[in-house]
Amino acid sequence: MKVVLFCGGYGMRLREFSESTPKPMVNIGDRPIMWHIMKYYAHYGHTDFILCLGWKANVIKEYFLNYDECMSNDFVLSAGGRSVELLNSDIQEWNITFVDTGTSSSIGQRLKAVEPHLEGEKVFLANYSDGLSDLHLPDLIDSHDEQQAIASFLSVRPTQTFHAVSVGESGCVDQIQAISEMDIWMNAGFFVLNQEIFQFLHAGEELVVEPFERLIQQGKLNTLRYDGFFGCMDTYKEKQMLDDMHAEGFTPWEIWKRKANSNSQKLVPLVGGAAERVGLSG
Repeated sequence: MKVVLFCGGYGMRLREFSESTPKPMVNIGDRPIMWHIMKYYAHYGHTDFILCLGWKANVIKEYFLNYDECMSNDFVLSAGGRSVELLNSDIQEWNITFVDTGTSSSIGQRLKAVEPHLEGEKVFLANYSDGLSDLHLPDLIDSHDEQQAIASFLSVRPTQTFHAVSVGESGCVDQIQAISEMDIWMNAGFFVLNQEIFQFLHAGEELVVEPFERLIQQGKLNTLRYDGFFGCMDTYKEKQMLDDMHAEGFTPWEIWKRKANSNSQKLVPLVGGAAERVGLSG
C-alpha cells in the first residue's frame, strides 16, 4: 500500500525548532521523526511514500537528496576511504514522491492534492507525521477490512496531563479528574483509507470534520483503540520526552529492531457512530 505523509504544516506549537525546520524534520535522536515513521511503515513492507509538502519543503527535499546511508547503517570502508560497502540499508527500497500541496493547506486539502498519485490504489495508508507507536500495523488494516469501512484510524489515550472539570450552574466544581483516567480517546493520526474517501471529501474541507461526519452517518468510519505505546511530538516537552527515551535506549516504536514473534498489544475495534466517542482532531 502507498503511504501518504502529511508534512507541510507550520508546527507552531514547536516554535523552538519550527522557525527553521518543519516539524516532521525535527530529530528524535539523530534522525527526523518522519524517518522513524517511514521506517515503521517500511518494516511492514509499505515502502511507497507520498510526501504532502508545504512550509519549508526544501528542507525535506534536501534531506533525502543528500541522504547518507552510512549514518544509520553498518558498513565496510576500504581502499583508503574510496570504497564503502554497506552491510544493510534504510531507504534503498523506498520510492518517495514529493508533492507541493501548499503552505497553509489543511490535511483534507493536502490529501485531495495527491489524489492523482493514488489512482488505482483501492486502499492506502496516511499519517500526520508527528506521532510514534509500537502498534502492530496489520491489526489496524485487518480491522478496517473486517468492518468494511471506508476510513479507519488509530485512537489512543490522551498523553496530556490536563484535568477535566465538571462545573454546576452556580460555578461550584462537581468533579475534577485527570484526562488520562477518563474514558476518553483521541485520534493518533494513523489512517487506513479507501479510494472512496475522495467521494466524501469536498473542496476546502478538513479530513476529520465534514468527510468523517458523512462516514459516521453511513456507518463507514472505524477506529481501533490501542493501549500500547504512543508518543506525539506536538510540543517541546513531548519532543524532550522522546529524546530522553531515545537516549536511555527505550525506543518501543523501533519495531524494526524487534524479533518477528513479538506480541502486539490489545486492540478494541469500534465502527460507525462509535467514532463519535473519540477525539477526531490531530
